[in-house]
Amino acid sequence: MKSFSKLLFGVWSAVIGGVVVLAAVEFTSQGRETNAPPQIKIEQTPIERETRGVTSYSAIVKRAAPSVVNIYSTRMVKEREANPFFNDPLFRHFFGPGDNNNNDDNNNNDNEDQQGQGNRSRRRPPPQHPLKSQSLGSGVIISSDGYILTANHVVAGAEEIKVVLADGDQEYTAKVIGADAPTDVAVLKITDKNNLPAVTIADSDKLEVGDVVLAIGNPFGVGQTVTMGIVSGLGRTSLNISDYEDFIQTDAAINPGNSGGALVDAEGRLVGINTAIFSESGGYQGVGFAVPVNLARSVMNQLIQYGKVTRGFLGVGIKSLTPDLAEAFDLPDDTGALVTEIRPNTPASKAGLQNGDVIREIEGKKVKDSSQLRLTISQTPPGTKITLKYLRGENGKKPEEHTTTVVLEKLPTETAANDENAPSSGSGSNYDSLDGVEVSDIDSDARQQFGIPSSVHGAVVTSVDENSNAAEAGLLAGDVIQEINRQPVRNADDAVKLSDKAHGKRVLLRIWTRAGVGAGPGSSTYITVDNTKKK
Repeated sequence: MKSFSKLLFGVWSAVIGGVVVLAAVEFTSQGRETNAPPQIKIEQTPIERETRGVTSYSAIVKRAAPSVVNIYSTRMVKEREANPFFNDPLFRHFFGPGDNNNNDDNNNNDNEDQQGQGNRSRRRPPPQHPLKSQSLGSGVIISSDGYILTANHVVAGAEEIKVVLADGDQEYTAKVIGADAPTDVAVLKITDKNNLPAVTIADSDKLEVGDVVLAIGNPFGVGQTVTMGIVSGLGRTSLNISDYEDFIQTDAAINPGNSGGALVDAEGRLVGINTAIFSESGGYQGVGFAVPVNLARSVMNQLIQYGKVTRGFLGVGIKSLTPDLAEAFDLPDDTGALVTEIRPNTPASKAGLQNGDVIREIEGKKVKDSSQLRLTISQTPPGTKITLKYLRGENGKKPEEHTTTVVLEKLPTETAANDENAPSSGSGSNYDSLDGVEVSDIDSDARQQFGIPSSVHGAVVTSVDENSNAAEAGLLAGDVIQEINRQPVRNADDAVKLSDKAHGKRVLLRIWTRAGVGAGPGSSTYITVDNTKKK
């Protein structure tokens, strides 16, 4: 099974005392004075890219390696949570599943374990003992007075953090200045030593695919290690590693223990913070990812000054374009972010943006997809006035380019679901509005059954033939059809009439759905249904 692995390396040791279970901690700095930004060294010129023979990278390593530190973080955990053997299927096969109140992974294997043991009675689980879990990661000194950049997952939930410099001479206690889980960035500080060897920071926006990079860290606890490769990709998104993604991809070998370590260019300047690997085995397989230093620096400055990150907010639901959607909207290509929902009383609604608009530029910078738009907005401070360019097609006309200005607001900490039931708007069912799809008007029973907010209107999907084109496109029971081919759907009759009139290779649906949002309030999006083949 393929998976992304964040690059921690764990060791375990028993201690005396009660069991303490810690969840991941959100580090904040409420009630403290703000700090001035650290004094850091920045070189924004790109590297020299003329082809030349290289016989050694030792000079680069000597420049950068002293800035890379080892980080040891400690927290208290349950015995089974800490001991890797209890998560090993072979161990459980011979010794039984043990405590029935384990995590979900263990529970999923209980039936299999019991079947393998016949009707043998389940043994009483042994008493749990307190364990101290120590995780090993890396970090990068970014100022001589002790500020260190690392990955959030290296220090999340830690009770104690120790930092060892590259020379290994002495261990220092570090405190967390701030951490930001959505970008997986954290800032530490050691206060009992000055004149530390700070790294020089480059402009990661000037990286190009093919540039030589070196990864420096402490993989597997073997000691500081340097590996060399190239930048194999830029702007990697939709990896589900963190909430805001813009990763540098590299084939420089990085392994568990490298998390938070340095990715440096051919002049020894910091360009990224190593974060994760793509692996089938958990080890190096040629694909690693690093947070660009420009993003990490932006987060770091806010954490140091304010103890938290405040993000800009536009107030739209967005989706990346596919070739099918681009064709359905008559767009020149599939670059940009498709607006699927405008939230009321937000910067987007005040600026006149509409569902179906395609945002193509922000402040003159091209928007590749929805992930890039989301990242750009999140990095822009609230109160900033920005210029957007977007395409809009009205009344069947070819989309035209428009420009608007938007003043961003502060990203809300949470969005409340509106689950209030609305009065019944009618009853009765209609069939075959799309082949294999059954729809109904939205009454109070439907709102309660499917969790549809009172603000959502249209025709609710009550069933979808699993072999239909609509099912293949992702339409689910409980979804609400709000538009068909850009025409509004008020009820089931509208859905039937508009679907009967739908011609062309694809039918464009705007739907409200809860798919993929867990227990959240749901959101609107666009899908295209193949209209050329009969299932």
